[in-house]
Amino acid sequence: MSNELSLHHRRRPPSDAEVAAIPWMAVLDDAQRERVLSELKVGDALPGDYVCRTGRHVTYWFGVVDGLLKMSSDTFDGHSMTFTGLPPGGWFGEGTALKREPYRYNIQALRKSIVAGLPVDTFHWLLDHSIGFNRFVMNQINERLGQFIAAREIDRMGNPDLRVARSLAALFHPVLYPGVGEVLRITQQELAFLVGLSRQRVNEALRALQEQGMIRVEYGGLRVLNLDDLRSRVFPRTEPTT
Repeated sequence: MSNELSLHHRRRPPSDAEVAAIPWMAVLDDAQRERVLSELKVGDALPGDYVCRTGRHVTYWFGVVDGLLKMSSDTFDGHSMTFTGLPPGGWFGEGTALKREPYRYNIQALRKSIVAGLPVDTFHWLLDHSIGFNRFVMNQINERLGQFIAAREIDRMGNPDLRVARSLAALFHPVLYPGVGEVLRITQQELAFLVGLSRQRVNEALRALQEQGMIRVEYGGLRVLNLDDLRSRVFPRTEPTT
């Protein structure tokens, strides 16, 4: 397993294709884009590499160009609690970068991944100079809050099928993870890590969702056949009570 220092040493300038996969680049003007491109780095993370760790001070604002990461925290009894998965297009840690405080969670690669990093000073410079970037970050924080509220609800669910369905809906979030599209490249074992269930139980839940016509299990991933249907069944609307 590689360590964080080796990932740091593997950093390099991004390719044109990798830059094109960064969703917030489109809101920058030419001068802002030029500065970002001079400082933006990408790293090739191997399975098990830590992108950031609890207690380390923030140096970059990170995003997933390709691959799959997980956000987790170690409990007092030595176990690991997974908060969410981070598929392509997802940028994370804006709250930590804003406050320049140590990380309160771990980010680790579940598979070979390409991770982008924007220096935290450049992150703050963009906040001072780009209205579009400010809106992007505010939207990220708002959507992330809703995601973590939903994650707390998932933790309390006793129905494994519902846990898998809600976790899948979160990974297909079009705002937080615009790089996913209709196909999520994930194995059943990786999904089991994120959901906190056995691979066998996840397999049963995926078969049930497939029989309902909401997803199709493909080699190396999952395809959404009806995202609106998946969301409406996973997140049913309820009428307010008085």
